[in-house]
Amino acid sequence: MRRLLLLLAIALLCGTTITARAATPQPGATAPAFRLQDQNGHWRTPADYRGHWLVVYFYPKDFTPGCTTEVCAFRDDVAKLRKAGAEVIGVSLDDMASHAKFAQKYRVPFPLLADSAHQMSTAYGVLSSTVGFHYARRTTFLIDPQGTVAKVYEDVDPEKNSAQVLRDLASLKAGG
Repeated sequence: MRRLLLLLAIALLCGTTITARAATPQPGATAPAFRLQDQNGHWRTPADYRGHWLVVYFYPKDFTPGCTTEVCAFRDDVAKLRKAGAEVIGVSLDDMASHAKFAQKYRVPFPLLADSAHQMSTAYGVLSSTVGFHYARRTTFLIDPQGTVAKVYEDVDPEKNSAQVLRDLASLKAGG
């Protein structure tokens, strides 16, 4: 007990937050539900994507180098992903106004969901905190047309993630 109190005191002094983290949904699990607004103020839920494969990628922050690389990679591959039967959504803790500017600047043709209250990031087990700063860990989920998690990509390379999802999507659709 003394050790736990000491660790808590050190964490508070250092400005870090100890957050209980939900487990990351694994392949075979039902994808967690969500209801969030995108950069245009439209509400999005899993029902909007039922019957389609869905790529849900979480990223830390709009306008940062890695996140810009990742959104541009998905933007450049979105036609291929849609041809393969998949839709794409990006999710971060940024608000709608930030997402709107980010989407406009980089011509993002898919929804960027504003998870400002940390609900979706918590449900998907990707909410993290460093020195009091909360962010969504760079993690991607490939969800099948029935709403089941088919694949989880953790600590992804922002430049290669989209191509990796495309390859795996083709393999999963082929029964592999």
